[in-house]
Amino acid sequence: MKLNWKPGTMIYPLPAVLISCGTSPEDYNMFTVSWVGTVCTNPAMCYISVRPERHSYSIIRESGEFVINLTTAEMARATDWCGVRSGKEYNKSKETGLTYGPSKEIKAPIINESPLSIECRIEQVIPLGTHDMFLARVVNVQADDSLMNKDTGEWDLSAADPLVYAHGKYFHLGEFIGKFGWSVKKDTTKKR
Repeated sequence: MKLNWKPGTMIYPLPAVLISCGTSPEDYNMFTVSWVGTVCTNPAMCYISVRPERHSYSIIRESGEFVINLTTAEMARATDWCGVRSGKEYNKSKETGLTYGPSKEIKAPIINESPLSIECRIEQVIPLGTHDMFLARVVNVQADDSLMNKDTGEWDLSAADPLVYAHGKYFHLGEFIGKFGWSVKKDTTKKR
């Protein structure tokens, strides 16, 4: 039997990311977002949804850019803290120990401790209700080179122990199940 609930946002888990913004060190800020996702491959585009009353909202709106920084289990406490404290009242870098680094294509900083930082330039702001969606083009991606698998040449995010969010709670990701397309891959082992 299925239960019927009122309409809600029950698509979980979602990545728990830190958004960094600002055009100079004096106005840099980071805050936690889970309303984040991919919308297009080519051109590479993604979105974040932010409440207009958030401190960083006006910083992002005025600058037209932000960085999506993936987080790890090791960053969980800082990630949560940045979601419940305002950049109006706290210097989040000093409070959490997370540090800002330079982006390659935009003025907003990356977070150095993040395994992956996605530099974004806003293409459109869409008012939705409680949140406005910032639809953005990805202009650069910075990846932690220590997560390169030397044997396969692939970048291995799972080695970073990514942090995800589900209905008010944080989790690690589970064990590897299969690679895209594994369910239809032909068995190449020959029977004798």
